[in-house]
Amino acid sequence: MTTMLTDKTALVTGGSRGIGAAIARRLAREGANVVITYAGNEAAAAETVAAIEAEGRKALAIRADASDMAASRTAVVQAAEFLGGLDILVHNAGVAEFGPVGEIGDGSYRQQFGVNVDGVFAGTSAAIPHLRDGGRVIIIGSVNAHTMPTPGGAIYGATKAAVAGLARGWARDLGPRGILVNVIQPGPVDTDMNPADGDFAKVLVPLMAIGRYGKVEEIANLAAFLASDESSLITGTTIDIDGGFSI
Repeated sequence: MTTMLTDKTALVTGGSRGIGAAIARRLAREGANVVITYAGNEAAAAETVAAIEAEGRKALAIRADASDMAASRTAVVQAAEFLGGLDILVHNAGVAEFGPVGEIGDGSYRQQFGVNVDGVFAGTSAAIPHLRDGGRVIIIGSVNAHTMPTPGGAIYGATKAAVAGLARGWARDLGPRGILVNVIQPGPVDTDMNPADGDFAKVLVPLMAIGRYGKVEEIANLAAFLASDESSLITGTTIDIDGGFSI
């Protein structure tokens, strides 16, 4: 059966759990060979690799700290060597820590920018020689880039606004090669970090127009579309996928 991404190659950072794992599995289901990176959960990474291989695709997990720019670059090179080049680069690795200004520390500030921004910059820069013309760069951002319904999210929101700015600039840089660059901005999504049955959900669900958290598969659906030829006129944009959270 013909699929949208037959024989394409993809790297998904932070692909062991949650949104990243769902994206990696969906890309494989659409025909792509997929490499993931992970920070430390080797067992979860192995599960994602097994799921990709079960689709009949090549798969590999690379341990890499996204806040370490050298490690991010090395992981991209290793992925490109394993796959024979890259068609799709998905930046999903991310961290969040909320706290009010004056209380949240320098370490949290640096860690959030390190993973959420520095890793995206380093990984994309390293991918350029390996990314084929007509390729895709997809960044998982957040609606917190432009809306902040609760206190304490300034640093996290700033990191997500930063990558939206990078995407707009990179869309100009890479457009002549037919490489499209876009940001997916989820609202509340049911993950280990932010479960739909957690205390924070009691605050956020009433703000959702549809009255429920998103599912990781719903984010993966959008990522697969942006990775495919069906998105051929979309670049340099941010797409909110938040069930009406930010309206």
